[in-house]
Amino acid sequence: MENLENKVLETIELARKTAVYIQEESKNISSENVEVKGLHDFVTHVDKNAEEKLVAGLQKIFPEAGFITEENTLTNRKEYTWVVDPLDGTTNFIHSVPCYCISIALLHENEVILGVIHEVNLQETFYAWKGSKAYMNGNEIFVSTANRLEDSLLVTGFPNRDYSRLDEYMQLFRHFMEKTHGVRRFGSAAADLAYVACGRCEGFYEYGLSPWDVAAGALIVQQAGGKVADFSGGDNYIFGEDIIAGNSAVFADFLSNVKKYLGH
Repeated sequence: MENLENKVLETIELARKTAVYIQEESKNISSENVEVKGLHDFVTHVDKNAEEKLVAGLQKIFPEAGFITEENTLTNRKEYTWVVDPLDGTTNFIHSVPCYCISIALLHENEVILGVIHEVNLQETFYAWKGSKAYMNGNEIFVSTANRLEDSLLVTGFPNRDYSRLDEYMQLFRHFMEKTHGVRRFGSAAADLAYVACGRCEGFYEYGLSPWDVAAGALIVQQAGGKVADFSGGDNYIFGEDIIAGNSAVFADFLSNVKKYLGH
């Protein structure tokens, strides 16, 4: 296949154009525009239309690739597969809370080889590809240099559909509240991972996630010098529904705490 960097640059341009549409439509969202897919799982016409725009553009960038898409515009896995979340943080979006992202990854078999996250409101684009450095708006980014969990700011997502591990989750949440600089919840897993990659937060953990939530961000964290795993410390974080990401210095301690409460 042709140079990955070229595909990244084309994907960034597509994401930014689609973000303009999302911003324009954000002024017109009301409760009448919101559909309920499942428990605490919402979608709007903006999600659907943005996904259609992204799929059409990505087909031009790499016609041979298949798709995994959140809103099911097109789902047909191939050797190379685009993984697309047109609006990660829909609940934020419908409540006018300014943190939501476009997240696009490219898989080769099960390996992420390209990742682009565009935070719509701040107009920050995070990206990386296999073998590259990690970038935000053209500038190289790195994970934080904090070397103790006690000096770390963590970010997570609250369970909103699967409450089977809620008691253990809340115990871990309390532990981190007491033992770190604090825990934040921004409402977009893509943003959470991007913020770990650029050093704003030292670590991120969440369960109940889908591939389109984490694929791009996982690669960007790794290329920024961080580590990523599932809750057992393995590599099934794209399709395994749980993920932990952090800087290299605190990762082992971070993971051991998550394992203690939420490990399989």
